[in-house]
Amino acid sequence: MEQANLFQEIVSLCKRRAVVFPSSEIYGGINSCWDYGPLGVELRRNLKDLWWKAVVQGHRNVVGADTSIIMHPEVWVASGHRDHFTDPLVDCKSCKQRFRADQIDLTKCPECGGQLTEPRSFNLMFKTYMGPVEDDAAQVFLRPETAQGIFVDFETIFNGSRGKLPFGIAQIGKSFRNEVSPGNFIFRSREFEQMELEFFVDPSTEDFWFDKWVKERLEWYVSIGINPERLRTRPHGPDELAHYAKACVDIEYLFPFGWKEIEGIANRGQFDLQVHARSSGKQLVVFDQVREENVVPSVIESSSGVDRILLVALVDAYEKEAERSVLRFHPTLAPTKVAVLPLMRKEPLVEKAVSLEEELRGSFTVEYDDAGSIGRRYRRQDESGTPYCLTVDYQSLEDDTVTIRFRDSMRQERLPVKGLTGRISELMKSREPMPVE
Repeated sequence: MEQANLFQEIVSLCKRRAVVFPSSEIYGGINSCWDYGPLGVELRRNLKDLWWKAVVQGHRNVVGADTSIIMHPEVWVASGHRDHFTDPLVDCKSCKQRFRADQIDLTKCPECGGQLTEPRSFNLMFKTYMGPVEDDAAQVFLRPETAQGIFVDFETIFNGSRGKLPFGIAQIGKSFRNEVSPGNFIFRSREFEQMELEFFVDPSTEDFWFDKWVKERLEWYVSIGINPERLRTRPHGPDELAHYAKACVDIEYLFPFGWKEIEGIANRGQFDLQVHARSSGKQLVVFDQVREENVVPSVIESSSGVDRILLVALVDAYEKEAERSVLRFHPTLAPTKVAVLPLMRKEPLVEKAVSLEEELRGSFTVEYDDAGSIGRRYRRQDESGTPYCLTVDYQSLEDDTVTIRFRDSMRQERLPVKGLTGRISELMKSREPMPVE
């Protein structure tokens, strides 16, 4: 299948199954804003939980934070966002469409061939006003990243946590960028959710921690089931480093539209704490008891987007077979872990299936389905990425067993209901066991 067609099938599946779809669609939608339905919400929650478990709960020296979306305007002056967070923008004089100047041939409009305006800088931050008067003094911004909230709260969180270097602060939260050219479904949008870690270290150790976090973050994608052959790291050249960065490595994924960044790991040096200390007049330092002096920590940053990683998960898991479409999510990532299906919509099969579904619901996300033939229900679960289907049949009434069907191989085996929760938990760790001889 052609890659463009493959991608369009994924977009279509997401709409059909209410995974993710255009916002305000009954009014014609709003460009590059997206809503998530039941499967999409569960997939997002799983991604965020897995990230939080790996980055925060998996490290004794990393804590969490949740900072405000609207911050003091001077934060964005100090960080450089007000003056430098821009894209070059051009307009077509004929069709009036807008484009990023660094992504097109500037000799003519890519849509109609018309003449383009001279490039001009376009700031990507959304502006709004705080209070009843809409003037420059009341102007504030929706944050374009979550990182700055961590930097300005560093002293409070570090002292409140009785921290010592190295020390990380992680955050998951919404960010907003008025992108000139959003696109490729949810890959680039104007409202998105970030997962960011700011890891504060002694400047003498920054190279060590930078390399360590690049390695650890790459391994995380493999651990959640992403094909390692479709992952790579790409160091930034000197001419593309951000103004705050001493070094940066992108983790990229091979999408149907090419290799694209899904996470950036940057050595931000001492830039952030120094500029905010200078601008606010506060000392943002850590006292080094060995050297008996104050030290401005360096920062190693890991920054990724929930929506972009969700797209990676969809693309990587999707497979079109002769008789079915299937999402081969790793079980820990799958929106629904288990589907309970009575063989037919008849009592007492339904009664036993409902009882089983209620029992499992305390441990897993479970879906009950009794509509249509058993084969059609299997196909629905395959398309949703559900790794295990449990079928209650007449034998179940006799010996208290059920048939478990594995999504990836479609293999089936018989399991006792007693101990089923523990058995499914074991299966999720190994993905799918080898057939019993």
